[in-house]
Amino acid sequence: MESQYKLLSQIDSPDDVKKLSLEQLVELSAELRQFIIDVVSENPGHFASSLGVVELTVALHYVYNTPYDRIVWDVGHQAYGHKILTGRRDVFHTNRKYKGISGFPKRAESPYDAFGVGHSSTSISAALGMSVASKLKLENRNIVAVIGDGALTGGMAFEALNHGGSINPNMLVILNDNNISIDPSVGALKEYLLDITTSKTYNKLKDEVWDILGRIDRLAPKTRSVIQKIENAVKSALLKQSNLFESMGFRYFGPVDGHDVVYLAKILKDLKDIPGPKLLHIVTVKGKGYSPAENNQTVFHAPGLFDKETGERIKDSSGKPTPPKYQDVFGETLVELAEKNPKIVGITPAMATGCSLNIMMKKMPDRAFDVGIAEQHAVTFSAGLAAEGLIPFCNIYSTFMQRAYDQVIHDVALQNLPVIFCLDRGGLVGDDGATHHGAYDLAYMRSVPNMTVSAPMNEEELRNLMYTAQLEPKGPISIRYPRGIGVMVDWRKPFQKVEIGKGRVLRTGSDIAILTIGHVGNLASVAADRLEADGVGVFHADMRFVKPLDEELLTRVGKEFKTVITVEDGCLPGGFGSAVLEWFNDNGYSVKVVRLGIPDVFVEHGTQKELYAECGFDIENIYKTAKKYARSKAKLRVG
Repeated sequence: MESQYKLLSQIDSPDDVKKLSLEQLVELSAELRQFIIDVVSENPGHFASSLGVVELTVALHYVYNTPYDRIVWDVGHQAYGHKILTGRRDVFHTNRKYKGISGFPKRAESPYDAFGVGHSSTSISAALGMSVASKLKLENRNIVAVIGDGALTGGMAFEALNHGGSINPNMLVILNDNNISIDPSVGALKEYLLDITTSKTYNKLKDEVWDILGRIDRLAPKTRSVIQKIENAVKSALLKQSNLFESMGFRYFGPVDGHDVVYLAKILKDLKDIPGPKLLHIVTVKGKGYSPAENNQTVFHAPGLFDKETGERIKDSSGKPTPPKYQDVFGETLVELAEKNPKIVGITPAMATGCSLNIMMKKMPDRAFDVGIAEQHAVTFSAGLAAEGLIPFCNIYSTFMQRAYDQVIHDVALQNLPVIFCLDRGGLVGDDGATHHGAYDLAYMRSVPNMTVSAPMNEEELRNLMYTAQLEPKGPISIRYPRGIGVMVDWRKPFQKVEIGKGRVLRTGSDIAILTIGHVGNLASVAADRLEADGVGVFHADMRFVKPLDEELLTRVGKEFKTVITVEDGCLPGGFGSAVLEWFNDNGYSVKVVRLGIPDVFVEHGTQKELYAECGFDIENIYKTAKKYARSKAKLRVG
């Protein structure tokens, strides 16, 4: 490392960054970018976002006295450079690995991680709270929020700007404008920022005004105010519109080149001396410095393994046919259904590629909508479509649906509108960790009146649930499925209607009953094979629905078994197992229910297989639990 990273190898904390000259910051930025490329190509994670803020990261730690000064990263998937410069360089290869460092800023991991993140649009609110706390505690901390233009489409960011401008906090918001989140940014805000960044006349005059502002250290505050008003007038006149951020009470500076580390350091140093709420608009390129990422920003947001020399992504070379990802089954099936049913529309909050709604957006652009990072709006927008007789398939990651829970209740379920919620990434998602696990949707959806809650065990079941939901839409339905591949290579089967509230009996053994919901039913099937090889007869039912439950099937189980094992890739409190337990209790059955699922803790990152084992519902744990409670084994022990 010494030879390749001459400067970076000497950086153990931001104090070491501050020892460098301004000119050396350029070299450090180049080494930091190459280090990220070298490590992430072999240890997959988020990629292009961190490359885009290398110079900003170096400049921030050069100018500010972190961790006393606070840097709050929005979303946090762009904070790899930050982690490397703040003492985690030598463990960065463990990023997102089981028991390794997190892929996102995490307060428990480092004092330099001022605020834990993973979801978008939170940085300005958190930084505003920190700024007010600093003032109340008579501290003199600098507070900086770094937010991308994609995250700025989230309503929470505007709520924070609106509040912040009214209370005059001493904080800086850095708007990282690269015209893309994961997919290209959408909406009027994107066009507004484009107007600002492309106005040559304004930018020329802006530079002149900036030079003046950079020399006002000796001027009185009143003179500063006059100069600021002049600049505001210039902006409004040249752009033929008022400045959005200044209308909300934030002084606007920019746009500036986000890849000029020397200039950024100078600007940030000057901005430290200007009190009050400020916004610095920087323009960057996502994937900067690595041409494959610059040319294919969506793919290289999180590309998996890739050859760093060629940029070619490394895929499974076994040659064997593999099942598709559940998200692709959703995307292809939605198009099939929409071609037959003109009432169907698709909605996603900025995850068009992640959920595969991009397939419909390409084929039917007038019937598929990316609404930006705005889950609340996505749900109520869907409700409006449903109120007018359309059939909206609202696709949101389970973990992000948490952000729109009030809209699910108030705007959809209360009015019993037929919105079809397709919840991608249900259950443990793997190396994204606690902020992204879809642990709670089974529990929080089943508590809502009028809501039907379902989960398919395989790709064919997903297709059939989607088909059924649009046949005779009568109210809201949730269909959740996991991250990753399914189990069926030949998955494109003819559609079949599913009876709502009816499960499937897969095995009829008499020694132990296993009830499963969703994809984990496949794990139980493998465990059942092992049990039957051991002479244990397994009754296995894929319940399909958490709400309504299959009461006929549960009545049969309650009469025939004294012990029932439930398996779910969801939280145990209030989840599927709880629903079964409640039903047996309410209907007078003395059945012991052994629940396997996600315990009442926040589960960290690792592969799905590792986390299933940690939480106790992998194949081995299902097998051992069933064997422990099976009647035939009890008889053997008695004998």
